[in-house]
Amino acid sequence: MRLHGSMSILGAALLVLLAGCPHCVSADTGTLAPLEVSQYNGTLYAACKMRPSSSLPDGLPKVSGVVLFKQDYPQGELKVLFRFNGFPKPSLSRAMHIHQYGDLSGGCGSTGGHYNPHAVNHPGHPGDFGNFDPQEGRVRMMASEATLFSGQSVIGRAVVVHEKTDDLGLGGDPGSLLHGNAGQRLGCCIIGISSPTLWNINYKKYMRQPFNSDI
Repeated sequence: MRLHGSMSILGAALLVLLAGCPHCVSADTGTLAPLEVSQYNGTLYAACKMRPSSSLPDGLPKVSGVVLFKQDYPQGELKVLFRFNGFPKPSLSRAMHIHQYGDLSGGCGSTGGHYNPHAVNHPGHPGDFGNFDPQEGRVRMMASEATLFSGQSVIGRAVVVHEKTDDLGLGGDPGSLLHGNAGQRLGCCIIGISSPTLWNINYKKYMRQPFNSDI
């Protein structure tokens, strides 16, 4: 009886511990939730500071800026804000993708290929953002099929901006189905968990712009 009572107390203590453990596995969803989810009212934020590739050939634009992410736990739509500087005017549409590795040791070339957890052809990868029209310093907003949660989280992976327009898998060659023939990698960054500060600042800028349009 004494052992049974001790086990009951232990079990109750364990339940209390789990209830206050936002980074543990959810019993309802099986989705991992980082500590920051509870700190920011059920929402996770991430940021990626874009810098030019260290191996960029002469004559290509040196792109800088930021890519920001926001997602409600556990299965909310992933929202993305981004703004870039460094593109020439006028500029053709450019491609942006999430790549597999958060490794910038060899410039943007060491980020590997597209993040492709389902082993499907481009543009079916969750981080295939498509094309955007570069506008100096303008904040753009889009939604993505990628996620910040679970075993397929893109946290720790890389965002890459490319030289050319993504052909969206319609190029009729093997490269089109791998990467959309988007050309060289102009800039890249690693996605990391952040506070809401950068998101809130850029979202206010986005809302003040006279014409808001998605990617």
